[in-house]
Amino acid sequence: MSSGSPTSGVGRVVAGRYLLLRRLGSGGMGHVWLAHDQRLVCEVALKEVVLGDPAEPGQEREARVARARAEARHAAGLRGHPHVVTVHDVLEHDGLPWIVMEYLAGAVDLRELLARNGPPAPAECARIGLAVLDALTAGHQRGVMHRDVKPANILLAPDRAGAPYGRVLLTDYGISVRPDTGETRYTLASALVGTAGYLAPERVTGGPPTPAADLFSLGCTLYHAVEGRSPFARDSPLASVTAVVMEDPYPPVRAGALEPVLRGLLAKDPELRATARETEAGLARIVTPESEEYPRTPTDLGSQPPWDASAHRAAGARTRGPAAGGTRGRPRPRALRAVLSAGLGLLLALGGAWYALADREGGGDAGTAGPYGEAVGLARALREGDCVLADWPGGARFGGTPRLTLDPTCADQAPDGQVVALVGSASQEEARERAPGRCEERTRELRGRLADVRGLAVVPTPEGFGAAGGRTACLVLGAHGPVYGPLGSRRRVGTAFADTATMQRRDCLDVRSRREARLASCEGTYDEQVLGFTRLGEDVTLAEARTRSDAACAREVPPRDYGFDPSVSEAGSWTSAGPWKSGTHVVVCTVRRQNGGTMEGAE
Repeated sequence: MSSGSPTSGVGRVVAGRYLLLRRLGSGGMGHVWLAHDQRLVCEVALKEVVLGDPAEPGQEREARVARARAEARHAAGLRGHPHVVTVHDVLEHDGLPWIVMEYLAGAVDLRELLARNGPPAPAECARIGLAVLDALTAGHQRGVMHRDVKPANILLAPDRAGAPYGRVLLTDYGISVRPDTGETRYTLASALVGTAGYLAPERVTGGPPTPAADLFSLGCTLYHAVEGRSPFARDSPLASVTAVVMEDPYPPVRAGALEPVLRGLLAKDPELRATARETEAGLARIVTPESEEYPRTPTDLGSQPPWDASAHRAAGARTRGPAAGGTRGRPRPRALRAVLSAGLGLLLALGGAWYALADREGGGDAGTAGPYGEAVGLARALREGDCVLADWPGGARFGGTPRLTLDPTCADQAPDGQVVALVGSASQEEARERAPGRCEERTRELRGRLADVRGLAVVPTPEGFGAAGGRTACLVLGAHGPVYGPLGSRRRVGTAFADTATMQRRDCLDVRSRREARLASCEGTYDEQVLGFTRLGEDVTLAEARTRSDAACAREVPPRDYGFDPSVSEAGSWTSAGPWKSGTHVVVCTVRRQNGGTMEGAE
């Protein structure tokens, strides 16, 4: 394994008035700071536009600046709306615009809250949806399209009664536009404006921004809120964009009463998509049910119902079909799919496939065939943390039922994967029907942090159900080769990486040499942090990769996109023999200090 070739703003005063106290967050446009207004003696939030690479083309630099001014103008037009973050002013400092906004003490964005607490109940998602819909509708009435509705742009803050997530506010009008006025669209030449997995199909294929497109993004956001992932989440942005156009959403499993609303919002044809009025009515029925079919919840949008995991599990117990098509039941025209397909061009469909390995070989007696049947061949039930070797029939990975053996050390035999969760079922029939989907849910976060893995659900046979304790084993396996060691939280701080296959997004690395890196705690000091992954061409050798990988990461996974200051940070990379043996040519992309110094904490 080999590494590629080898200022803080706190205390600054902006415009002679705003003292920067600490950074609140970062995004594609720049940083958001908590600042002290020395004139009015109060706290405000300041959005700083970061232009990134000084060599960035002048046209794109001008577009970024113009987008910041447009954000302030559009958001200021909605000043006073209860569900839009208030913009007080836009000013220039050192030649760049800064946006002065209200500071929301205790606020957290929906994406972070989902990562921290998991999906809320459908009724709470409906409450959030009503607030965001109200904000969008107010903008649409002024001719302003948001164009980037997603969980990260929805803030939840304490209300006046002290409920921790009582206020729901839409933020970041940085790429909004008023198409009916002929206003310039401030976009970057190299990017499709919006976020992959949340863009409406007609936007992907070049259509104009419309209220219907914002509603599709709202549908994706509400689906993410109640299900814990985007309905079109895939292994790469391009694959997600492809899925938006060509594929149905993942079937919801937790949505419950929210499912018909999602189905209406996620119709691919904007003519068949639910309108704002229909969506409002559907969400209101969930927040204030007309019958006792669903639990009653508070109706005040300024008060937050409990973020209760048990409630959303109960409400989401009823699983229905795919959330596709419109609420009005009209068929999707075949011509639409053809037009969308032609507009998309290149298709890249990456993603995990799930297999329920039970009853494929006719079962057998549990005493001789083990808990999972003769094909799998294990004599005892799998336990959480077990590392396994997989022998696939015919040698084709994920082709048929693999024969599994244990690797007790998780290291001696270069394991193919690991059991990362177990899910229980009341019967073998329930396990066969539902456990693979539950395994997908339980392993999704880990799979999203790794470069090249897939999931496998090992379901006990009817005869082996009791021996397995009624539990299905949820495995994460290398998609094209071994994983070379423990995964996720089972890795110990200080352990050396045998291969890049076990490096995860946001891992912190202690770099001993260009050939050795160890897992470090992100709470202290470290040398590099993993940001993501990229792939090199089939004709690139491993030796060539070790000289090209830094440049590839700087181009494909630039640290500035993750909020790192390009004046002090740079892209790094790690390569290993494993991805070249498997033919995937995956490179791990990191960020590090330009001067070779250490990094500290959650930078």
